[in-house]
Amino acid sequence: MSSDRLSALTSWHADWKGLRVAVLGLSVTGFSVADTLAELGADVLVVTERADEEYERLLPVIGARLWTGSLDEVPAELVGFSPEVVIASPGFSPRHPVVSWARDKEIALWGDIELAWRVRDKVLRADGTPADWILITGTNGKTTTTRLTATMLVAGGLRAAPVGNIGTPVLDAVRDPSGFDALVVEVSSHQLWYLGLQSSSDPVSPHAAVCLNLADDHLEWHGSFEDYRAAKAHVYDNTRVACVYNKADAATQAMVEDAEVVEGARAIGFDLGVPGPSDLGVVEGILVDRAFLEDRHKSALELTTVNELVSLGLAAPHIVANILAAAALARSLDVSPAAIRDALRGFRLDPHRIEVVARHAGITWVDDSKATNPHAAASSLAAYPGAVWVVGGLLKGVDISGLVAGRGGAAKAAIVIGLDRAEVVAAFERHAPAVPVFEVEADETEEVMAQVVELAAGVARDGDVVLLAPAAASFDQFASYADRGRRFAAAVRERFGTGDPGDHDAATTAPDDQADAGSDDRG
Repeated sequence: MSSDRLSALTSWHADWKGLRVAVLGLSVTGFSVADTLAELGADVLVVTERADEEYERLLPVIGARLWTGSLDEVPAELVGFSPEVVIASPGFSPRHPVVSWARDKEIALWGDIELAWRVRDKVLRADGTPADWILITGTNGKTTTTRLTATMLVAGGLRAAPVGNIGTPVLDAVRDPSGFDALVVEVSSHQLWYLGLQSSSDPVSPHAAVCLNLADDHLEWHGSFEDYRAAKAHVYDNTRVACVYNKADAATQAMVEDAEVVEGARAIGFDLGVPGPSDLGVVEGILVDRAFLEDRHKSALELTTVNELVSLGLAAPHIVANILAAAALARSLDVSPAAIRDALRGFRLDPHRIEVVARHAGITWVDDSKATNPHAAASSLAAYPGAVWVVGGLLKGVDISGLVAGRGGAAKAAIVIGLDRAEVVAAFERHAPAVPVFEVEADETEEVMAQVVELAAGVARDGDVVLLAPAAASFDQFASYADRGRRFAAAVRERFGTGDPGDHDAATTAPDDQADAGSDDRG
C-alpha cells in the first residue's frame, strides 16, 4: 500500500479492508488493537512471545491469526506476512529487534494511540464531532490526575472516561456505542515515543494536554534521559486549547515553549504558590483559578480550600498539585468551579497511593507502593518527614543516590528490600550515614513483608509513621506494585490484628513547594 493511501486512513469509515497489519504483543492493549482492526476488515497477524490463554482463544473468533515464539530475531512468519503497518504494544522498546526491523524496512510503525485517533469518529457526539481528547503524562501523578480530571468532567455534566495507560485501552472507549464527550487519556512515555513517529495527515490533536513533571525513569527502555524527555514532550504536539505545565518543573515549561501547537493554544501554569494570570495556584490556603476567567489580571475563582482537602484526605502537597493540574484541564472544557469542588468531595485516591493501612500503638502504617521511582518517593517523604522508610526494589537503571541525599537523611530508619538493595544501602552509607539501615535479606515473596514489619516494629515508636515508598519497580519480588502494597498491608494486619482503617488518609500537611508525584510501573 502506498504511503498516500495509508495516510488517507483517518476515519473508521475509510477502507481498511485487506490492510496487512502485524500487532506486536497480546496484552490488554494488543488485543484491543487486534480486535479493532479485525472489525475494520484488516488482515491481522498478532506476534508475541507469550499469549494469555483467553486472548489466544478469542483471536480466531474475531478473525485474527497468532504467532508465538522467541522474538530475539524477526520471525520468518512475520517477514513472509509482509505487513504494511506494524502496531506495537507499549512494552516494545525502540531497540527491540522487530521494531528495528520495521524501521529499517520503512514499514509504517504505529502505537495504539495513533490507531485510536484515526478511528475516533466511529461514535460521534450530538453535534456530529468526535469526543475531545485530553492527554496526561509525567514521570509521576498520571493516574491520579487522569482520574481526577475525568471525575471533574463528569461532575460538570460531560460524558467522560479515564482511558489509556490507566488500564482501559483508548480503543475500547472509541468503540463504545454509548459515546463520550471527552476522553481523558493517560499516556506513558512508551506510547508517546510511538506517537512521535506518526505521519498521518490528521495527527493526534488534543483539546488540552499536560506533562506533570519530569525526572529519571524508564531509562532502560528509552536509552537515555534525553530520549525519555523527548518522548514526554510529544504530549503537547498539536494541542488546540490548553498546554498545562508545572511551574515548579522547568522542564515542562520548556516543553510547552518548544511545542508545535495549534495557533491560539494557551500555556497554563500550575504550582503550589500564588498564581499569576493564566495560572492556577494557592493563595492563603485557597486553591484558585486565574486562567479561565475574563478578568484574570485582577481576580481569581475559588476552587476549594486546603482545609477542605485535609478533611478529604487529599492535602498532601503532591496531591494538591495533581488537583490543580486536573482542575486546569477541566476548566479548559468549561467545567465550573462548583462542579470541581463537588467532584473532589466524592474523590478517593487509588489503593497503594499514600494509603493508611493500619494504626496501632500510636504508629501509622502507610502504603505508597505506587511510588515506583525516586521522584514519587521524594514527595511521599515530604508528606511524611521523619518516617521509618521502606525502600528498594528494581531500580530500572535509575540512580537513587540523589533521593537518599535529598530526603534520606531525615528518615528515622531505612528498611531496604529488593534485589537491588546493595545500591540502596551504598547510597545511605555515602549520603545519610547517620540513618540506621536494615536489610531484608529474604528473597521469597511470601517472606519479604513479614520481615519488613518485624524490623519496622522494632524501630517505630508512638507518633511515628512507617512508610512504604519503594522508589523502585516491584517486578523483582512481586507481581506488581499493587501486589507489593497488598502484601505490606496484610503483614501489618497479621502482626497486629488490626482492621482496615477505612480511609485513604493522605498526609494532612498543607502544600509546600514540592513537585507532583504518583506513579506506577508503566512508563
